[in-house]
Amino acid sequence: MLILAASAAGVAQRPVWADGVAQRPARAEPLHGVDNLTLLVPAEALPELSVQGADGAARRLAEFAGRGVLLNLWATWCAPCVAEMPALDALAARLAGGASPITVLPVAMDRGGAAVVRAFYDSHHLTHLPVWLDPEGDALTAFKLRGIPTTFLLDAKGLARARWEGPIDWSGADVPERLARLLA
Repeated sequence: MLILAASAAGVAQRPVWADGVAQRPARAEPLHGVDNLTLLVPAEALPELSVQGADGAARRLAEFAGRGVLLNLWATWCAPCVAEMPALDALAARLAGGASPITVLPVAMDRGGAAVVRAFYDSHHLTHLPVWLDPEGDALTAFKLRGIPTTFLLDAKGLARARWEGPIDWSGADVPERLARLLA
């Protein structure tokens, strides 16, 4: 399925989480068969990043401390990002609807500002995602990204626990539970 369906090859030779996923050192290559998931063991601090809210005000990632954050870096012109957004919107709705300790934070790297992202959300019927912007693409350099979409799972202390490169199907019924377990 989605997040923690590890392949059998090589897993038994490494420490394994209860889900059967091999623990990997920080900055390890993505695990094969796990939808581009890289577990960051130990969890690592991301460089400070300032993003813009829909109102144009600057906000720092550190302001989201105290909750888990699913930080998704994307753009309206990125075809894999566009494909991923409906499932991410549905996940945001599921996480907001309960007592989940996880916030979905999509950060668009579009230079056109909040109006471009809002128009994209409207045309794709996305109603549960907030508008956050990185118009200069500072995250690409700060996080040493190879491309977008890239998603990080941050714990309540702001430390990155997992990283996905490429589009992910966030629609699985067990995704919120598996994200919570990655944060436990």
